[in-house]
Amino acid sequence: MVEARHLSISILLLFFILKSASTMETLEGLKHALKPIRIVPKEGDEKGMVVKRHDQEDHQPLSPMARLFHEPDCNLYVIAMIGSKTRIDPDVVKANLVHSLLKHPRFSSLQVMEEEKGGEMKWVPTKVDLEKHVIVPDMCSDMETSSDKYVEDYICNLTKTTLDFSKPLWDLHLLNVKTSDAEAVAVFRIHHSLGDGTSLMSLLLACTRKASDPTALPSVPMMKKPKSSAGSGKWWKAFRLVWNTIIDVLMVIATVLFLKDRDTPLRGPPNVGSTGRRIIHRTISLEDVVMIKNAMSTTVNDVMVGITQAGLSRYLNRRYAEGKKNKGATEKKNNLPKNLSIRATQFVNIRPSAGIHTLAEMMEKGSEAKWGNWIGYVLLPLSIALRDNPLDYIQKAKEAMDRKKASLEALYIHSMARSIPNLFGTKTGSVLCLKVPSRTTIWFSNVVGPQEEIAFFGHPIAYIAPSCFGQPNALMIHVVSYADKMNIILSVDESTVPDPHQLFDDLEESFNLIKNAVMARDYTPQNVTWQGPGLM
Repeated sequence: MVEARHLSISILLLFFILKSASTMETLEGLKHALKPIRIVPKEGDEKGMVVKRHDQEDHQPLSPMARLFHEPDCNLYVIAMIGSKTRIDPDVVKANLVHSLLKHPRFSSLQVMEEEKGGEMKWVPTKVDLEKHVIVPDMCSDMETSSDKYVEDYICNLTKTTLDFSKPLWDLHLLNVKTSDAEAVAVFRIHHSLGDGTSLMSLLLACTRKASDPTALPSVPMMKKPKSSAGSGKWWKAFRLVWNTIIDVLMVIATVLFLKDRDTPLRGPPNVGSTGRRIIHRTISLEDVVMIKNAMSTTVNDVMVGITQAGLSRYLNRRYAEGKKNKGATEKKNNLPKNLSIRATQFVNIRPSAGIHTLAEMMEKGSEAKWGNWIGYVLLPLSIALRDNPLDYIQKAKEAMDRKKASLEALYIHSMARSIPNLFGTKTGSVLCLKVPSRTTIWFSNVVGPQEEIAFFGHPIAYIAPSCFGQPNALMIHVVSYADKMNIILSVDESTVPDPHQLFDDLEESFNLIKNAVMARDYTPQNVTWQGPGLM
């Protein structure tokens, strides 16, 4: 098994962690996150949420990854905005949730901590009162701010609060207010312990139907498996895989102990995970992204990483000029520090069967398409510099991602995150979950979405924009596809990134420059189909 193969390396990393005085001091100073309700089972007590002793035999324990998401400064939430092309009928949504979302055990169970079993956390089925989970706020007809700003502020306020652990850890807010890109907005808030982006996207698809055919489930995007090489090349690739993995593991150890990104205007202050987030989104053409992918012989993920590098370079060049003489915005004359490099924590789906799967597949025992938090991450270096040739950003991204593809870094980190809590407790495991990502500058994630337009319980969807809050970084960039669109979502700490819309302008301008550079090469699109985002 994966855990067994990497257990010895995990123990080695743990040794270095425990030897680090600064790491232990950080653990002691972390703020307390909201903990699950504690239940002491009593025979015959049926009041409230107390569970009978004879029911405990069937209750499943939380996975190590799910427990990590309850640790201080790692108390993560997924927040997903779904724009509707029509007003949302709350009664219709509630009636359909009973036959879809509530059928999933994670969305109809409490997370309880049993004192008599040493604080072990388990999933405990409960009866769900939808009136306490589906919130429909009153919309003022005379808003003092624009409707777009109202939705932004509403979501920002949601990120400043946590969910009530006496109920299943999710809620749904229905905002019947017209914005610039939707007639209404539904906002899911879900604790990350319930599942990762791939799991939650599969659940969303199970709650929707094709807009063109209300009786048909959406098409499930699949990813192409890379072709295996034959002959002597296999031995060279195996050597590269082992060597690169060793180097990457050593970099993880160095990051745990002392290595961190240099301070830039994008680096947040300590305890930034406890602050509220401004979460905004913008849409670009997926067809144009795929055109760039085909022209550069790379992946959609590489293109989005390249656009990110270009946009961040433009944004930082402007920020470094604040209060100083502006030196320009060219490759030779700019305001950026020399050899500026930052790192992104890029999250990777490490399931044996890649891509999005039907909910039935994910819930089936023994399936390779597993429900839960089956994610790892890689430490991805981002080259921050202004370049006269916009396509250089894509080439740099491709080189960095090709290097990461020839490594087991993501698989190793996931294995270690699952193994260490079982061996040494969740507190020690949270060091890996928090320490390494918190020493990078940004989080980056992408999820492939529906290939055609869909409807959520009869409400046609205009866009899907998922993100996170609670992470120990000031900036997270998330990308998700939907039909012929690519949605980019920013989750920012406003004290660090006070002008997120300007950052979006820089990202969009960078995308246009790259697209125009490709078109100037007389590139003729031949194949704009897409099998998935090419996470790795």
